[in-house]
Amino acid sequence: MATEPLQLSDVNANLLPRNLTGPIFERANELSAVMRLSRRVPLSMDATTSIPVPLDVPTADWVDEGARKPLSSGGVGVKTMTGKKIAVLIPVSMEVARTNAGGLWTQLQSDLPLAFARAFDYAAIHGKSMKGATGPFPGYLAQTTNTQTLGTSSQATGGIYADLVKGMEQVVDADYDFSGFAADSRLKPKLLLSTDTTGRPIFVDTTTQGTDAGSGQGTLIGEPIMYSRGVSGKYRRQSTLADTGLRAIGGDWQQCAYGVGMDISVKISREATYVDEDGVVHSAFQENLVLLLAEAYYGFVVGDADAFVKYIVAGGGS
Repeated sequence: MATEPLQLSDVNANLLPRNLTGPIFERANELSAVMRLSRRVPLSMDATTSIPVPLDVPTADWVDEGARKPLSSGGVGVKTMTGKKIAVLIPVSMEVARTNAGGLWTQLQSDLPLAFARAFDYAAIHGKSMKGATGPFPGYLAQTTNTQTLGTSSQATGGIYADLVKGMEQVVDADYDFSGFAADSRLKPKLLLSTDTTGRPIFVDTTTQGTDAGSGQGTLIGEPIMYSRGVSGKYRRQSTLADTGLRAIGGDWQQCAYGVGMDISVKISREATYVDEDGVVHSAFQENLVLLLAEAYYGFVVGDADAFVKYIVAGGGS
């Protein structure tokens, strides 16, 4: 039986059904570099309960039958994850919503996941909101004291390849595993332009050397790499954020975890008011608008920020 086109008049004004909102948030997980690299842990249904997240493992050892059992050295490090709300309000013309509701939802399923993924990555990496204010998570990746500047190794001593390995060395020498990179898209051309002393490209395989633009992922010096603009913080049409100069962050991704609250919603209203960026109050009813309010809960914790290394460009951002 054919499915009838979606009409706003057929949708509950308070909450859109899960079959419409579900794909939006599944896609957000796919677009977030930090989420793809980190491990996911359960977050409470209402996202208001703090959940202990173990970020270390106890030490087991061999023991003779009947002998005293070995005490774990170091204990088990625990971080507390609390769900934080992320939201976006989108005004839509009533005419557009009525005449092309299907197209509207298709566009939302493309735009909203990207908006959520960008905000999450920027908060998890830099500890800031998309307006530059203090972010929702007390621990974030850029708190690491490990830094490696790209471009410091000469071409004769390995160039950018050597710089990447030197950053990895900082993590491994601190007894952490190095399991991947989250990188800004502007790292790709730097990788592709890298050559050895005879002029041959160092990174040539577009699938295995971190240049797979189609999926936003690949591998780099043998480890997974995921791309996100949240790494540098520079977005088109997002003038409130300055380029931090960060081009990648790599390290032991088992040292961080994220959670997604299950009570995710997209609400609609035809009567509410809202305040725009200039402080002007708008009436949806008076201006013939539909307001779409998308909300979700996310949590993020870092066990030890020094399990990561920041890769920056000389001279800061550009």
